[in-house]
Amino acid sequence: MELIWFVIFAVLLTGYFALEGFDLGVGLLMFARPRERRDHMVSSMAPFVLANEVWLVAVAGTLFGVYPMLEGKVLFGLYPIVVLMLLSWVVRDAGLWFRRRLGRSFWDVMISLGSLGLSAGWGVALYSAATGFTASPLHPLGLGLGLVTTVLFALHGRAFLAWRDGGKARGFLLTGLAAAAPVIALLAAAAPHLLGASAPGSTLSVLSFMVLPFAPVMAGAQVWVWRTFRRAAPAPSFF
Repeated sequence: MELIWFVIFAVLLTGYFALEGFDLGVGLLMFARPRERRDHMVSSMAPFVLANEVWLVAVAGTLFGVYPMLEGKVLFGLYPIVVLMLLSWVVRDAGLWFRRRLGRSFWDVMISLGSLGLSAGWGVALYSAATGFTASPLHPLGLGLGLVTTVLFALHGRAFLAWRDGGKARGFLLTGLAAAAPVIALLAAAAPHLLGASAPGSTLSVLSFMVLPFAPVMAGAQVWVWRTFRRAAPAPSFF
């Protein structure tokens, strides 16, 4: 049971980086693009934003349910980073909702800043997790990994836009793998520790009974979104 839930957690976290990575990458690129191009960029990613964010909700629920001993380490050991990332998430999403209604230029900047906070924050969080949550949020290696994740997400966002404009999917798939590479490396190194830190078998059984029946629904919804919008021409959206 521990191995099954580790695989589920790994798939969810890797999927989040590979999918939400291009949303954040598009947001990072908006600040450097002409104003008339930004509507097209947002419309390109609009059908996928909310579906991609579901992966993070699933990651958080799995982390705290399957690995309860890590909850305190994540929330307190990464407290400044968690706060920064939550604020960045709110600012980024607020920018998407408000940009067509209140001060488009201002909210476009907020989208880029929020995307930057999330992208860099993930790199710092991964480094801190790799050190057992003992590293300072300002550790040079952590900040360096934050820069790496930011660059990888930006490249992924660029490849996504090229794909949506009629380009080949191969480049988009490769940048998705690159965006997920840091978390794949961390999970591979942390697998023995995570397997040993799992919740008791009785707890995992209850979680399996409660959660796993809904997994096909989540997977089916993701497939529907991609089949419906994967090659559709970007059109004006609610963002």
